[in-house]
Amino acid sequence: MRSIKALQNALSGAGSYCRRGGWGHLSRSPLLGGGVRHHFSEAAAQGRETPHSHQPPHQDHDSSESGMLSRLGDLLFYTIAEGQERIPIHKFTTALKATGLQTSDPRLRDCMSQMRRMVRETSSGGLLDRDLFRKCVSRNIVLLTQAFRKKFVIPDFEEFTSHVDRIFEDAKELTGGKVAAYIPQLAKSNPDLWGVSLCTVDGQRHSVGHTKIPFCLQSCVKPLTYAISISTLGTDYVHKFVGKEPSGLRYNKLSLNEEGIPHNPMVNAGAIVVSSLIKMDCNKAEKFDFVLQYLNKMAGNEYMGFSNATFQSEKETGDRNYAIGYYLKEKKCFPKGVDMMAALDLYFQVGLPAKSAVSGAILLVVPNIMGMMCLSPPLDKLGNSYRGVSFCQKLVSLFNFHNYDNLRHCARKLDPRREGGEVRNKTVVNLLFAAYSGDVSALRRFALSAMDMEQKDYDSRTALHVAAAEGHTEVVKFLIEACKVNPFVKDRWGNIPLDDAVQFNHLEVVKLLQGYQDSYTPSETQAEATAEALSKENLESMV
Repeated sequence: MRSIKALQNALSGAGSYCRRGGWGHLSRSPLLGGGVRHHFSEAAAQGRETPHSHQPPHQDHDSSESGMLSRLGDLLFYTIAEGQERIPIHKFTTALKATGLQTSDPRLRDCMSQMRRMVRETSSGGLLDRDLFRKCVSRNIVLLTQAFRKKFVIPDFEEFTSHVDRIFEDAKELTGGKVAAYIPQLAKSNPDLWGVSLCTVDGQRHSVGHTKIPFCLQSCVKPLTYAISISTLGTDYVHKFVGKEPSGLRYNKLSLNEEGIPHNPMVNAGAIVVSSLIKMDCNKAEKFDFVLQYLNKMAGNEYMGFSNATFQSEKETGDRNYAIGYYLKEKKCFPKGVDMMAALDLYFQVGLPAKSAVSGAILLVVPNIMGMMCLSPPLDKLGNSYRGVSFCQKLVSLFNFHNYDNLRHCARKLDPRREGGEVRNKTVVNLLFAAYSGDVSALRRFALSAMDMEQKDYDSRTALHVAAAEGHTEVVKFLIEACKVNPFVKDRWGNIPLDDAVQFNHLEVVKLLQGYQDSYTPSETQAEATAEALSKENLESMV
């Protein structure tokens, strides 16, 4: 049996092999359902064809790859077993869910079916030894290895979802807003419904609240039908009939841009035109089936239905959209030969109402990270979910998901894409290097962003230790006068910053630190720090 060190090396090598294989983020998402592509190693493990399967087999390469997959399976077993000879299946599934993967993930179908079969055919009582475990995970070993190595887009998924759950509970207490009443079917919605689901580009999923109750997508389907048209017809063709710029007008306004086409696919006029482009050579029933199947595929082949009652309710109350349709027909905005009424029928069938997110749904996309859906029927004055808007605002205020958050150093916000240790280590390194190089400007930025200026490295040395040892008078002044850091922190050798200044004969720094130590009082500093934090928070809000 190979040593753990050897297995770790093999695991590290497999990670780089996976990256070279170009296993793109989108191909990993369960939103792509049956079309999910696997990395070459997984394809080989499952005996499926690959782009190079027509080439003559290389026995040495096959045996080498087989050995690598076997070693990965061993290491994965040791990681989960924690010294035990056998793993309870429930322990494996619990550990799996902690990474964000669900047992219902279509990519893990083989693994889960193997485990269920093992339970039926063996007398192990739901326990897996090393050999049985390897057999179960062999076809999904690359995906599972990535998950347990925390190489997904959100490494610490449990911590991230704990923040999401807390924001969810805060929003749950809100009671504002009213359920939309002008569409009879939607007026029956339960105002107490509140649910949030998310899925990352790596297929990590989390749901909280009322997430098993069907609801109408309504205007949240606009970007999805736009994506369908782009995928089937191409960007250039679609944008011959619809623009891509904001209109500055209400979503249901009868208005076209200077080119005589709807401003964008997210307003009602644009969405109607986009609906007309889908499967133009098919009848209404065929179009509907195509769109529903496509949406079902995007949802990972999970539940996707159609509410005929809402459809009829929309048709009876959708006078504004009929007016928009006739206006578009008059201005010749539809492709030649397209039936305007058929386009309107498809527009209603996929769930688009006369008001944005009138069902209380909000579809949120964090580019290259995740998609998120919120549902709460009570709407604010602008027609958006009251709880959903609050949830999204708090999410952006807690995590650095905003487009502008990365343009400046912002230690106040959390970055779920980094492991906890990585974030902490990076801030310590930046802080100590700024002190080492005498960069007072950088230290000011760090202090302004509410960074802890007393952070320690692995030798328990602070920025004040480093600045005192290097004799950077201006840095020392800033740390003791503006930041009020503790001058009595001892490093691993028992030295305080003053000891370093004395040792390296920086007399001016010695004088500064001696005077500061004489007047330093922790209780006073704590009060000042609190006041300063409030001041920084106000400044941050203004920025």
